[in-house]
Amino acid sequence: MERDLNKALCDFIRYRETIRHAIRMQSDYIYPVAAAMFLSAGKKPDADELKKVRKLVRGSVSIFSNFRGNTELPLVAILASGNDPEGAWDRTQKNYALLKERFMASEHLALAAAMTCSGRDGGFSETAVRAKRIYKRMRREHPFLTGAEDSVFALLLALDPRSDDELIDDMDECYRLLDLRFPKGNGMQAASHVLALANGSPRDKADRMIELFDAVRDAGGRYGTELELAQLAALSVTDGDTAELARLVMEADSFLKKQKGYRPVFGHTRRTRLMHAALIVSVISGENTANAVASQTALSMIAAQQAAICAMAASSSAAAAAASSGAH
Repeated sequence: MERDLNKALCDFIRYRETIRHAIRMQSDYIYPVAAAMFLSAGKKPDADELKKVRKLVRGSVSIFSNFRGNTELPLVAILASGNDPEGAWDRTQKNYALLKERFMASEHLALAAAMTCSGRDGGFSETAVRAKRIYKRMRREHPFLTGAEDSVFALLLALDPRSDDELIDDMDECYRLLDLRFPKGNGMQAASHVLALANGSPRDKADRMIELFDAVRDAGGRYGTELELAQLAALSVTDGDTAELARLVMEADSFLKKQKGYRPVFGHTRRTRLMHAALIVSVISGENTANAVASQTALSMIAAQQAAICAMAASSSAAAAAASSGAH
């Protein structure tokens, strides 16, 4: 695991820089997300391939499309990290058209379509119907917290073989248990969605996540309690002793702290850096999980969290633009 982590960290930074030089002028929050996608796929990004895939996307949609803006780079990374970018892009557009029949069009919905572009073409219409049904129940339970970004989680949950009632009950119980420890908000709700995607009882999953949070704190890390919680939930459902996982997270954080873009003052915040450290440890923990089903579940968690990070990036970009406008 130690050697795997060192390699993953070096690959992550190298991949981020390859992507940054191939596709410029993107949010600094999104480059690490794209790098993690390639890391999860076990594929090295190629600058020419990235440009080719972006050209493919831009040649199919208008500049005002929800596949552009903050969604474009994650979309390009999803397509380019697979084995059939053209086929995946075709399925993504078909999936998006079906989802728009049920949901309001948004960047989050476009990303959800891309995240589910692999596999067979058939059957997605029924999945979209189920995703909308689950989303409505999510809104009914938490009307002020459930937003467009939760369409991604609803779609991932719609792919689960358990019944709607089982999924919603699992999610609600996870939320209730996490509410005893963490502040209410979108981050805690996202974490409950991630835990609901994993097998196990809500009590066991919530307890393990809280145990991991405490272990990171005991190891010297101040892990965030907002959107960062979803990534911690993703890590908590992988195999491994929580104290060991926390140690690896802190080791990854120490490495990132010395890298461009993560250094104090001019880089990402400490909480964002720690979240990215947890993301990288999630990737290698998922790969080393003995149970193949658990491994796939862990990688699904990572994909879900990437959507949450993109939502944060979009909000950050909008806030920055508003501040800049107000300054003139």
